[in-house]
Amino acid sequence: MATKSTTAERARPATEPGTLVLLCLAAWAIPGVGHFWLGRAQKGVVFLAALTMLFVMGLVLQGRLFPFDLGEPLVALAAFANAGLGLPWVVGRMLGLGGGVVTAGTYEYGNSFLIVSGLLNFLVILDAFDIAVGRK
Repeated sequence: MATKSTTAERARPATEPGTLVLLCLAAWAIPGVGHFWLGRAQKGVVFLAALTMLFVMGLVLQGRLFPFDLGEPLVALAAFANAGLGLPWVVGRMLGLGGGVVTAGTYEYGNSFLIVSGLLNFLVILDAFDIAVGRK
């Protein structure tokens, strides 16, 4: 007699430490891919589209991708938040995007969009982790 699998049973393969690390790294690298991995494609698409658009809008609004400068703690925190978006951040840094134009009227808005996109991706990673270990 076939039984229905519970949410915990479906999540069990992802609860191995190595798999969880890979899941979290993949979720960091590409926003929403952790949810794709766990079979939640709709959430994955929404996260991928929303976070990528936030990042792109931050660049369009002349925001700055902050450098890791430990001499200035707030700049270092902003850089950590920027890096939260994963590959879009890496590509942006490699292409020299996000120089920021301080005199632009949209500079602070752009910074906010860039920082929030990375911080939200950290929350998306945590959500994928919670799903994988069966908390959700």
